[in-house]
Amino acid sequence: MKAWAVVLLWLCLAFAASAQPAGDPSPLQYRDRAEEVRFHALTAELRCVQCQNQSLADSNAQIAHDLRREVLKLMHEGRSDAQIKQFLVDRYGEFVLYRPQLEASTALLWFGPGLLLLAGAVLLIVHVRRRGRAVPVASNDDASQEEREW
Repeated sequence: MKAWAVVLLWLCLAFAASAQPAGDPSPLQYRDRAEEVRFHALTAELRCVQCQNQSLADSNAQIAHDLRREVLKLMHEGRSDAQIKQFLVDRYGEFVLYRPQLEASTALLWFGPGLLLLAGAVLLIVHVRRRGRAVPVASNDDASQEEREW
């Protein structure tokens, strides 16, 4: 019975190893160090469209490999960072940007957290003030009369 468990374990491990994605078949070729630094900075600002919580630089998804190649190709074509970002936004939407542009449609995204924090602070202050008015303050005469009653 133990031998079957070992065989089954080896089969599971072999299957798991074969299920891993092949990864990037060839490394990216940069023209110089400045281009490599620019590439890494740009891909760190872009979101992987499959993973959604990782940057394009950090993601290991196949689409992230393809998008990194596309970004490098666009850089080799001489496009600016803004043009590359706009290309990806046109293709995948504003979600691809970690820091979307400030527009009417994204105003809530930019100012919403601050507004919620401000509203919470105002509610807290109002609650504390109302509660402070509701609690009667004992005078010294009341305290001395209570002591006499005991």
